[in-house]
Amino acid sequence: MSSSPPHSFRASSPIDGGPGRRRSRFTYRHLAQLAAYNASCPLRVIAHIDLDCFYAQVEMVRLGVPEDQPLAVQQWQGLIAVNYPARAFGIGRHCTVTEAKKLCPKLVSQHVATFREGDTKWAYRPDAAANITTDKVSLDPYRLESRRIFAVIKDQLPSHLQKVEKAGIDEMFLDLSAHIHAILLERFPELASTSPSHDPAEQLPMPSISALDWKADALVDLDDEHAELEDPDWNDVATLIGSEIVRNVREAIRDKLRYTCSGGIAKNKMLSKLGSAHKKPNQQTVVRNRAVRHFLSGFKFTKIRNLGGKLGEEVSQAFSTDAVSDLLAIPVEQLKQKLGDDAGVWVYNTIRGVDPSEVNSRTQLKSMLSAKSFRPSINTLDQATKWLRIFAADIFSRLVEEGVLENKRRPRTINLHHRYGAQTRSRQTAIPQGRQLDDDALFDLAKHLLSQIALEGRLWPCSNLSLSVGGFEEGITGNMGIGAFLLKGDEAQALKTGHRASIAEEASSGLHPAEKRRRIDNGGCGSGGDGSGGIQRFFTRMDASPSRIVELGADDSAVRNNGGETLGSPGTEAVSRAAGDPDDSAMSDEVYRDQANQAHMCSRCNTGFDSSGALQSHQDWHFAKDLQDEERVKPAFVNQPPAAASSSRAGSQKTGAAAPSKRPGRPKKTERGQSKLKFG
Repeated sequence: MSSSPPHSFRASSPIDGGPGRRRSRFTYRHLAQLAAYNASCPLRVIAHIDLDCFYAQVEMVRLGVPEDQPLAVQQWQGLIAVNYPARAFGIGRHCTVTEAKKLCPKLVSQHVATFREGDTKWAYRPDAAANITTDKVSLDPYRLESRRIFAVIKDQLPSHLQKVEKAGIDEMFLDLSAHIHAILLERFPELASTSPSHDPAEQLPMPSISALDWKADALVDLDDEHAELEDPDWNDVATLIGSEIVRNVREAIRDKLRYTCSGGIAKNKMLSKLGSAHKKPNQQTVVRNRAVRHFLSGFKFTKIRNLGGKLGEEVSQAFSTDAVSDLLAIPVEQLKQKLGDDAGVWVYNTIRGVDPSEVNSRTQLKSMLSAKSFRPSINTLDQATKWLRIFAADIFSRLVEEGVLENKRRPRTINLHHRYGAQTRSRQTAIPQGRQLDDDALFDLAKHLLSQIALEGRLWPCSNLSLSVGGFEEGITGNMGIGAFLLKGDEAQALKTGHRASIAEEASSGLHPAEKRRRIDNGGCGSGGDGSGGIQRFFTRMDASPSRIVELGADDSAVRNNGGETLGSPGTEAVSRAAGDPDDSAMSDEVYRDQANQAHMCSRCNTGFDSSGALQSHQDWHFAKDLQDEERVKPAFVNQPPAAASSSRAGSQKTGAAAPSKRPGRPKKTERGQSKLKFG
């Protein structure tokens, strides 16, 4: 590993550079791009933080065992996480509990928490491994600790300079660019002024520092040993500052929560993720821009994200190698010829460390899933009902963490998937917004959906059940929905009074109503009503959701991505994580991406949408169509003879009201609500 002496400052570079003075390769435009999180900025710094054997660490901290104690996390008779002391005995996740204890008799084997019939909360049970048919694995202890870690990370960063992406239950990306920009301006005043010529393309002065102190970082060597003697440029300084930030974050996690983690600091997400896995445990690797080629040349390209699957196999077969160093010598035209234009260019750039993907700071969940695969299959309604009760309790415990009790976030839809043979059937319905949401409410909705599936055909034997909620909306109160404009009489007056009361309450507390609130469907009342009147009653009924029958093959993600367990299987199905820590469990997280679109599905025409806003617009179209049909009085004449109905429709289109057919010689009948007037 390369080493550098401590910081060595020289006199600040004059703005004009002076006679014969070297200028930086970077410009004032690049500096501005750094502050704006520009993905193409050559000064950009991205960090990846990865918890070391996360599940095992959680159990070690919970149990208070020494750090040198061999420990493995058990699920049924398999292992899903193994700490580093246990690995020294040759124990891996492929081992069974019996095999692991033969290798290390002192091994602590802690079974994961489980839900059990009748419980509303998960628990650690000494007999969990023997009750595979009645228990369901719970990942809640790890999710709770993940949230605590995420909170510590955000506390260590300036609130206005945070861009953090939670990439999994035990890993996250940090775009440190704007934060580093602020520190650069503070440490190097010469950067605070604009270009002397007011030209953003003008080169920056060289940094007023001749050596960088990387402390205990694992610094990737440069291609040329003599390059270390060169003065650092601003990209090196920015990377150094990024390493300092990550070191402080890791120390805070260690001090406050007793967890160790590894870090990677580089110019993009791909390189930083490879860096965090490079030196484990409890270390951080810095990949400077000048060291990228040397760093990647030592990898198999199948370890790089998106090159570990079919594309990686295709590349390996086409060029008879899996080494990045071999692939670097192949020209781009040859890659395009064998892989296609797009794939060829992408591979060419990727193995050279090019990755323009941005850090996505959206961290809120879009859906939650609780599922179970049954081997052998279940065959009775009583069995299915017991599992639905467990699913409801599982999901509700996670909703509490999302703030459902405080009305911070609330799901709008609930989905049930049932697998019989090779066929998966699903039902979806809206979650009533006017009533309290708890595990009993979710259980009732799940039973209702199961009864709807039962009407479509055979239920048994069932090999998989899954329950999910989605379409999350922020909790908004005091918002008048469109339904309020459609009510009449006492119902409308009561709604208006409630709305005014909520505004008055906000005013008395010193709060000001938002200038423009987002429109959401809140059970028809908008301000906490009972859901009896509003736009929702025009759109969905609990028994009106159409069924969806989907034929799925061997790659059925709804069955495979089953919440972390397969009933009757010796262990957990592993999903490969390219270049990741081999100890980290591959059990699915709470985000059920394969069913994201199903969380925004129209219950009337079975059309799926990408977002709740698109679904709302579509439902508004249904509502407008219903009003138009009602205006044309179609329902009133559905049972009339064709001739009479046609005549009536023609009249209604002209008058906008129900116009009964006229018969010559007979007086016109009085319509409902009218009275005859007598003249003279």
